[in-house]
Amino acid sequence: MNVGENIRRIRGERQLTQAYVAAQVGISQSMLCQIERGTKNPSLQVGKLISIVLGCTLDDLTDG
Repeated sequence: MNVGENIRRIRGERQLTQAYVAAQVGISQSMLCQIERGTKNPSLQVGKLISIVLGCTLDDLTDG
C-alpha cells in the first residue's frame, strides 16, 4: 500500500470525509484526493498534519 491508500483506508475507518480532513490540514479537498489517488505526494509537514487529524502516526501512513 502507498501513503494515499493508507490515508484513504484510515480516513474511512474513522468515518471522516475528505472535505473535513482537508479543511483541518489546511489543504484543498482536490489536493487530498490527488494524494489518496497517488498522483501527488504530501510534504512531510502535510503528512504529519494528516496523521494528527486521523489520530495515527506517520508510520501508519507510510507502512504497507
